[in-house]
Amino acid sequence: MTASQALSWARQELNPITNQAFWEALALLAQATHRDKEQLLTYKEWQLSSEVEAAFAAYLRRRLNHEPLAYIIGYKEFYGMDFYVDRRVLIPRPETELLVEEALKVATFFPELAIADIGTGCGAIAISLAMKLPQSQIYATDNSPQALGVARINCQRHGVEARVCLFQGDMLSPLPQKVSIIVSNLPYIPTDEIKNLPPEISLSEPLAALDGGKEGLEKIAAFLAEVPDNLAPGGYFLLEVGQGQDIQVQAMTQRALPQAEVRVFPDLAGIPRVVSGRLS
Repeated sequence: MTASQALSWARQELNPITNQAFWEALALLAQATHRDKEQLLTYKEWQLSSEVEAAFAAYLRRRLNHEPLAYIIGYKEFYGMDFYVDRRVLIPRPETELLVEEALKVATFFPELAIADIGTGCGAIAISLAMKLPQSQIYATDNSPQALGVARINCQRHGVEARVCLFQGDMLSPLPQKVSIIVSNLPYIPTDEIKNLPPEISLSEPLAALDGGKEGLEKIAAFLAEVPDNLAPGGYFLLEVGQGQDIQVQAMTQRALPQAEVRVFPDLAGIPRVVSGRLS
């Protein structure tokens, strides 16, 4: 079997489950061959060995069983960087890059900067900020020691382990000091809606990183209650929220933090995605 034949076969198999069939097939073949995607596209008539064919078929079976592509190939791109991921962590989503962008904007207001990433998962948000803000100190918390294991791998891969301090614990309680910016992508999917998610999410990704309680807002409410004791005067917090949750989260913020200046930012699809507050 040539590389071209393998890609054609996998594309046909994947068409029913993804609208990115060719590119997913290419990613799986790159994983099986340990070659760059560009090489595979350039040398399409390269003959695959029997070992490579077997590895490729095994990866394809996993994907056809609805295992997320990122878990199979072992990484996910986020904010222009690759992050190691496995079943211990939620796979970073493109819309979460908005959290990073808005945090970078407000970071310009602070000469000395301490930032907290609450519920860090694989560490994508914390590490992205550390890479863009080399003078910053980042505290990343997560209740899951397994998730922190993945975050530690990514800190080492990107060379920021000295500036991204990982803490196990719930919400903001592990923070060693008040910070200027708090960012968080907490679970916000209502419990009853999880069963309706695509199988590659509901059957593969850690439910604790998805389940936001009855209305999807339990973790956010707990977060807001802890902000006053952990955010420095004049500091900002930024929360990712689910579609249609922005009005409720604004109201929750105003009740929990009456003095906060609240703003909402839409993602590229126009969906209100990030709720930001500044403590006056």
